[in-house]
Amino acid sequence: MKERKRIYLCLAHMSDEGMEQKYVKEAFDTNWVVPLGPNVDGFEKALEEFIGENKRIVALASGTAAVHLALVECGVEAGDEVIVQSFTFCASSHPITYLGATPVFVDSEPDTWNMDPDLLEKAIVDRIAKTGRKPKAIVPVALYGMPYDCDRIMEIANRYEIPVIEDAAEGFGSKYKGQMLGTFGHLGILSFNGNKMITTSGGGAMITNSDEQWREIMMYATQYRESYPYYQHEKIGFNYRMSNICAGIGRGQMTIADKHLAHHRHAQALYEELLKDVEGIHVHTQPTCGKYDSNFWLTAITIDPELRVKGEDKAYSKAVTGAVGGAAGVVHIAKPITTECQPNRNVEAMRIWLDKALIEARPVWKPMHKQPIYQNAPAYTNGVSEAIFKIGMCLPTGPCVTDDDVRYIVDCIKEAIEC
Repeated sequence: MKERKRIYLCLAHMSDEGMEQKYVKEAFDTNWVVPLGPNVDGFEKALEEFIGENKRIVALASGTAAVHLALVECGVEAGDEVIVQSFTFCASSHPITYLGATPVFVDSEPDTWNMDPDLLEKAIVDRIAKTGRKPKAIVPVALYGMPYDCDRIMEIANRYEIPVIEDAAEGFGSKYKGQMLGTFGHLGILSFNGNKMITTSGGGAMITNSDEQWREIMMYATQYRESYPYYQHEKIGFNYRMSNICAGIGRGQMTIADKHLAHHRHAQALYEELLKDVEGIHVHTQPTCGKYDSNFWLTAITIDPELRVKGEDKAYSKAVTGAVGGAAGVVHIAKPITTECQPNRNVEAMRIWLDKALIEARPVWKPMHKQPIYQNAPAYTNGVSEAIFKIGMCLPTGPCVTDDDVRYIVDCIKEAIEC
């Protein structure tokens, strides 16, 4: 029997024509092995054409760096507050703390799983009443590529005159009413990490609205050096520009961006079809009003609490010794091995079952307002993100995931369910 490959959650895929290698080779051949260079310029131009709306792009070292610079450009300082979606990855909120500011977490609406506009306005009104000041910015997040309610969020933000930083790190190519995410607010954020829709191995970008704004972000990203024949600095800047090598990968990836988007949407549709009659398993889908066009970066499912999954009695019985879901870096061995807010046992049992079948799956993001590091941060909650965290799971959808892989994954899910 042929040995089965491991199916990763969302693994980068290079273009069939090898365009990435072409642009990277050019960088070496011309000795442009530095931040900035022809590939950076070319990648930014390709992104501007893809995003449209007459936007300017600054290619950066990471999506996290882009969030950080966006907050700086919005004037966020120590003692300020920034409203941010709670149901997200930590890169949406950590840069707020880099600046000595406080994240104010807002829970999700049940249909998109993204920032609840009603809670957003409640949070704004309450923070003004409690502190006497408006939050400095609002950060909605395109969770797993799903668009947020741009109409209502922008209407509320504009009414209170608070800039919106769109965290579209997971939403590359997603649209709301036909318009690309990241182009509605004051600034937009993209990520090109190794597991994103397209990759530069590591990297991100800022979507800006004008040449003046673009120039200011560029200044901050390159140590904010003034135009003297020597180094003069009048503001604190950062070393956040993308390298010419990484940008070469990005230029090659842009030639297959539309292909990747089509693949993710196809995989999502196949999951929806194959799982529609599986009792107790529900695929997270976009609203049917016609406004939302998700890239479906990851397919997410929920598992009914009553559903019995094989191996539940062994779930959480021993510590996980590495990070789940492709996380990079060093992790601590968990002590204790459970927390007061975690996925249900049937979700963990399903993850373990799929892992043994060489399928990488992971729980959905744990809400930031339930993270120990943010236990004292203000939070405006409705229970939605906590409830989804208990029952949610992400399945592989990347370009390396074939139709046969999706069918195999669904078959494994069915096998895991106890009759």
